[in-house]
Amino acid sequence: MLKINETLAIEEDEIALRFVRASGPGGQNVNKVSTAVELRFDVWNSPTLPEPVRARLARLAGRRLTQEGVLVLLAERFRTQERNRADAQDRLVELIRKAAEPPPPPRKKTRPTLASKKRRLESKTRRAVVKAGRGRPGGDD
Repeated sequence: MLKINETLAIEEDEIALRFVRASGPGGQNVNKVSTAVELRFDVWNSPTLPEPVRARLARLAGRRLTQEGVLVLLAERFRTQERNRADAQDRLVELIRKAAEPPPPPRKKTRPTLASKKRRLESKTRRAVVKAGRGRPGGDD
């Protein structure tokens, strides 16, 4: 069980892990051992995700979501399978946790009050008077 938040958890059998060879540095070991983890999670057919969370997760996943609705995460930051597996699962949990948050309510447009308009214009007038006083003194010829 992967716990997302207090109300949401994912079964381990919903996640498919595949170990592949990682790219990058690693010496001779990199050509022999499959340490990178490819995590697959079927977003569209997951029985544990509510529909709004599923839609937000699909939008958040972006290019990591296949046409069949499978989320693919590749973890190859570390040199061991265990750390890469934990990294991939942590990234999945974080992505689903972000999708589980409801979006904020839309902003309601408000108009400035008459008093705030007057205060703004008065402050502009005061600044204009201060700045006008900074000019060269006029000569009385």
